[in-house]
Amino acid sequence: FTPVNSNNRYVGITINIPAQSVVWVANRDNPIKDSAGSLAISGDGNLVVLNGQKEVLWSSNVSNSVANSSAQLLDTGNLVLRDNSNGRVLWESFQTPTDTIVRTMKIGVTSKNNMIRLTSWRSPSDPSAGNFSFGVDSLRLPEFFTWNHSKPYWRSGPWNGNVFIGIPAMGTAYQNRFDLVTDQNGSQYFTQSFTSNLELYYYVLNSSGVFMEKVWLYGDGHSDVSWTSLGSQCDVYGKCGPFGSCNPQHSPICTCLQGFEPKNKEEWEEGNYTSGCSGKALLQCDRNISAGQDGKPDVFLTLNNVKVPDFSHLMLFLRATEEECGIQCLNNCSCIAYAYTTGIGCMHWNSSLIDIQQFSFNGADLHVKVAYSKPGTTLCLTTAANL
Repeated sequence: FTPVNSNNRYVGITINIPAQSVVWVANRDNPIKDSAGSLAISGDGNLVVLNGQKEVLWSSNVSNSVANSSAQLLDTGNLVLRDNSNGRVLWESFQTPTDTIVRTMKIGVTSKNNMIRLTSWRSPSDPSAGNFSFGVDSLRLPEFFTWNHSKPYWRSGPWNGNVFIGIPAMGTAYQNRFDLVTDQNGSQYFTQSFTSNLELYYYVLNSSGVFMEKVWLYGDGHSDVSWTSLGSQCDVYGKCGPFGSCNPQHSPICTCLQGFEPKNKEEWEEGNYTSGCSGKALLQCDRNISAGQDGKPDVFLTLNNVKVPDFSHLMLFLRATEEECGIQCLNNCSCIAYAYTTGIGCMHWNSSLIDIQQFSFNGADLHVKVAYSKPGTTLCLTTAANL
């Protein structure tokens, strides 16, 4: 195929619908420049893309390849290379995806050394590896991330066993679902499992870093975008900086959490929120009570229906009840916030709270530890006695 506004040619896999939708590219970083080209199996059994001079532009690069092999495109969209002697799969395109997730494809961590991620096209005319990648961070609770180079650009919020709680549109009745799978080898990955006789759902990371859900109705002539990761500026990772909250319904969209103030007021007033906010008063553990400062215990500011912060430093207590979760955080000087969510359990944060977003529905309740506030303030507070 040849992309729009380009003369380069590539070997790809497309969804068989009238409007061509490329879901995988073999030689994405090494196009065919001449008028000839071929897909073949080389003498060592590898699958290769050749130009008109029979130069290898791309190879499946299987180290333990066999001479007696064959390639097959499955109905799932997976291109597999097999050992003809025993049917063993030597290589598959699903292990090296481009920018698209189709049904049954794995995304995430499949082994200690193998991270399956999407990589965006550089532009709509150039399928070479772009600036954005999409996958799962193995060191955190399971959740999807989009990275701009190595920096987080968007995240889904953690998986609760049914949905990603940072995507309110998924809700509890979400059907176009992903499943988190742990196989017999301990490998963990997500797979998109929705099936329908009327619809085809697939997911694309475009060249601008937007992860989107597309749906094609059988018999229709084109696919439609049914959801995108960046519905507003609030979906950009860390838009309001540490201890800031983003609400797309408000102007300005960023506000400091109650009990906090802009760290750089001049930048904040100019609409640059990246420096975030800092606490107006020290927490109990940080106050010098012996010097005559107020020794009243800290309390919790409760934020309802929010996207919980990123988990750069997270402690997870699966067996703690919601009440125990709050008490443990209150009595732990390193804990600055907690949340309790069905399907995940008790979560504690002990670092800057970043990437909080206010939702109009769904989301989770986040309890942020703040210094005691005098009666009559507008803070929604929870005290130790209430816990």
